[in-house]
Amino acid sequence: MRILISGASGFLGTRLVEQLKGDGHEVTRLVRRPAQALDEASWQPAQGQIDPQVVAAADAVINLSGANVGDKRWTARYKSTLRSSRVDTTGTLARAIHKLPQADRPRTLLQGSAVGWYGDTGDNAVTEEAPAGTTFLADLCRVWEAAARPAEDAGTRVVLLRTGITLDSLLKPLLPVFRLGGGAKIGGGRQWMPWVHTPDWLAAAGFLLEREDISGPVNVVGAEPATNAQFTKALAAAVNRPALLTVPGPALYVALGELAGESLRSERVVPAVLQRAGFRWTYPTIDVALRAAATREKTATR
Repeated sequence: MRILISGASGFLGTRLVEQLKGDGHEVTRLVRRPAQALDEASWQPAQGQIDPQVVAAADAVINLSGANVGDKRWTARYKSTLRSSRVDTTGTLARAIHKLPQADRPRTLLQGSAVGWYGDTGDNAVTEEAPAGTTFLADLCRVWEAAARPAEDAGTRVVLLRTGITLDSLLKPLLPVFRLGGGAKIGGGRQWMPWVHTPDWLAAAGFLLEREDISGPVNVVGAEPATNAQFTKALAAAVNRPALLTVPGPALYVALGELAGESLRSERVVPAVLQRAGFRWTYPTIDVALRAAATREKTATR
């Protein structure tokens, strides 16, 4: 399969490109500079510019572009960056697909999104059928997904990858702290965390690329949700250290500003579509996933 991918230099994108090539697919990476390699194509999403022939040459498009939500405090300026980095890229690709003759349109668009769509769900388990929440991230996901609609209107199968928190993104800052015995739950620890281990995310992306009977939103999260307290206990066990501390909610707001609210919200997200489709998780529980992730990170740093 010929696959066009944006966001290929990001954490998930880099690993997905490697997997796709290993599976025998022909991958073209979209870059925002002059193309320097045979597997690159230049585009300017902020200006809505992309070569239509590059899109027409693809059997499938994967869009993972978007500024990192947890990189900076959510100032008004950074909120605008979070929005434009998603809507501009998605809209450029979707409109390009829509403008192509029907015979030239890619069959599939795997479109990035996030479980932030649901907002705070408390203890209520939510599936892909749940409506958008009322938080900033929920609104961000709503406009992000809406930007892909021209591709769907054109008859391309659009899969919205509502991705949970990847364990690798959490472990990089947390592992050193937990290994020193400074692990702590956040607030009361009862809030649900929609986590996913990177190998399972990659497997799910490959699965959805091939399953032409699946479209619309798909929750790409672990098979079993976990609370923050369960996550904290499992990570402490994975590194054989205690985790007896608690980070109070007000302290998080001092350190992170509005972003802290996302750490305290509860999102009990269930991967109903993947479960019905028969997807098999290699790391179905938080305990298994964290043991594997901690072991791999320790091996990699030796």
